[in-house]
Amino acid sequence: MNPTPSPPPRPSFRLAALFALRPAGRRWPFALRAAICMGVPVLVGWIAGDVPAGLMATIGAFTALYGGDRPFRNRAAHLAVVALSFAATVTLGVWTAGTPMLAIPAVVLIAMVAAFLCNALRIGPPGAYMFALACAAGTGMQAGHLSLLEVALLVLGGGMVAWLAHMVGMFVSPRGPERAAVLAAAQAVARFVDALGTPEEDTARHLAALAMHESWTTLVTHQPRQPVPDGALSHLRAINRELNLIFADILNTPPAGAAAAEAISRKVRGLASEAMDASGEAERTDPGHVPLGHHGLVQSLRESLRPGSTPLLVAARVGLAAAAAGAIGAAFDLERAYWTMAAAVLILHQGLGWTRSWQRGVERMSGTMIGLILAGSILWIHPQGLWLVLALMVLQFTIEMTVIRNYALAVVFITAAALTIAAGGHPVPDVGHLLWVRGVDTAIGCVVGLMVLLLTTPRTATMRIPQELANTLVALQTALHLAARGEIGTDAAWRARRDLQHRTLILLRAYDAAIDASPLLRDSAERSWPAVVAVQRLAYRALATFWSLERAGAGKAPEEARILFGSDGEHQIDHAISALSEAIGAGTVPAPLTQVPKFLATEMQNLQDSLVRAGDTGP
Repeated sequence: MNPTPSPPPRPSFRLAALFALRPAGRRWPFALRAAICMGVPVLVGWIAGDVPAGLMATIGAFTALYGGDRPFRNRAAHLAVVALSFAATVTLGVWTAGTPMLAIPAVVLIAMVAAFLCNALRIGPPGAYMFALACAAGTGMQAGHLSLLEVALLVLGGGMVAWLAHMVGMFVSPRGPERAAVLAAAQAVARFVDALGTPEEDTARHLAALAMHESWTTLVTHQPRQPVPDGALSHLRAINRELNLIFADILNTPPAGAAAAEAISRKVRGLASEAMDASGEAERTDPGHVPLGHHGLVQSLRESLRPGSTPLLVAARVGLAAAAAGAIGAAFDLERAYWTMAAAVLILHQGLGWTRSWQRGVERMSGTMIGLILAGSILWIHPQGLWLVLALMVLQFTIEMTVIRNYALAVVFITAAALTIAAGGHPVPDVGHLLWVRGVDTAIGCVVGLMVLLLTTPRTATMRIPQELANTLVALQTALHLAARGEIGTDAAWRARRDLQHRTLILLRAYDAAIDASPLLRDSAERSWPAVVAVQRLAYRALATFWSLERAGAGKAPEEARILFGSDGEHQIDHAISALSEAIGAGTVPAPLTQVPKFLATEMQNLQDSLVRAGDTGP
């Protein structure tokens, strides 16, 4: 029996995180692009003699914060939707300005829809927050001299500046995002090879599988249904397939000794170098059939609309918190109630657990308090013209350089930039009063967000783990049926492989959510860890089996499958997985396993043993 690794460290609040700097990689190109996108609309507004209009357009420039890792053709459509969404949300906010009975429901609606879609469609940070903030800011911006059509066009203009800045890289490296994705996958596989035989092996294996999954998403899911023949794309798909075969070979037969592992590591790193080198593209051709990557738009939405899904839960929390914060703002006649609503949305929109949300709230509060001092200095100086353009560009550049390294530090500059834009280019008569109310708004919003999270944390959060264990076993059963028949290149086989990988990722997210749901639930969640690891290993063994059969070739795969599974393999798998699933669902101890295909015996026994150790209460 393979030893079960220790559970991941429990999330914990760390005051030291306020002062720590995390690695963030090469951020300056992204930061520079975001700064330019912020500065151009203000510069144009200054030249045209209407700085407030230029500042209005900067909201659309936040489009530059999205889609930076997507292939260019997919990125073009993605960013166009983002820019149009910003234009619509700001226009809605401006239309409802001055009427709390309309403004608060409008912000709540935008926050809920954005939270659902961003979580359902895996739209990364800053996610739903910027859309909620854009709508909320629209309710408080000085736009009386602009018609609604002009507001929409200005914000859309800022979005188009960001769109152009994002797309200019296409002329330098048309397949740059795809190369970066394959490089990341190769590096993750190399780290997995280096971690073999160490306590980090399971984590490294999962990260390698996740990186491979993400790279196939970039190479397949984010490509047109019928991509234009392209030597670079074919070349990268072939390299990625070779990486997958190496990864599968390691799972099936780990290298014997350090020398063998080092040879594999060198080969993987060689593939990484090849992915970044355009000179050898003619040497490899498209393998013809490739994994499917993540679910598409329709499938993702369908799954997320199921009752109890995480996107629905996050959207409900966001809506409740935004409504509560808005109601408090209206009841106490807060001057900038939209800031209260935005702070509440910020705490909840990513679906983080209690500890991480508490950490985020403290970082937001501490960063805001210091940021108010910087904002007050800028508003007191009241930069105009090119100085205003330069100030906003420096602030945005600094935000993007620090937001990953230290969120609290980034909030200092986020606060200063937000207040500078909200001033609309006009002098602020009472800077001290503005800073005071902004601090109060932020504090109220953060507290509301945390209270909503505390009150809506499901007491049955740990029940998601048995449910996802069972879901993963169902996907495993489907995949193994196809593998037992030697089906490796059919649409059904690729869907089964994608769905199994997807269920494995969802399982680990369910575990992460459970151990961070509340202190009372962590012990129960951690008792399920051995079963989670065992099912994860089973899933990767099944995926590796597909790749092993694929290496044999379509003609020989059925024969290889009969040798691997035996004459009664499908029946044995059905019996074993059904027994394990029933035990998980009922919370009982499973009966001893009888016969299972030999290559799955170790992982199956590990799962059975983990359920026995968990006792009568289940995992």
